[in-house]
Amino acid sequence: MNKKILMVAALLTGFALFGTVAQEATDNQPAQTTQVAQTTAASAQPAKDSSTIKYIAAGLAVGIACLAGGMAVGKIGAAAMGAMSENAELSGKALPFVGLAEGICLWGFLVALLIIIL
Repeated sequence: MNKKILMVAALLTGFALFGTVAQEATDNQPAQTTQVAQTTAASAQPAKDSSTIKYIAAGLAVGIACLAGGMAVGKIGAAAMGAMSENAELSGKALPFVGLAEGICLWGFLVALLIIIL
């Protein structure tokens, strides 16, 4: 189980790094000859770098939150089903905890949305 999670995390990190390198390669266009265009391009470069980091941070926020939420739902869901198989009256007490674990993914999405918007 842990090997699969590490492989997915490594794969997502590789895609993020590849996307950053690919974006930098497309941004390196031939230099323009006018002075105004050169000053505009020089001032726009930090904005491009910050937007790249912003998207990587948002992707990591969602990815890590969803991995953690999936692991939590798996463990809590298995324990809840085991408890309900012994005593059916526990279903009302056990299932809300599964919903709380799913909320971790929603918080990761909200954090990523705030990173992108702000």
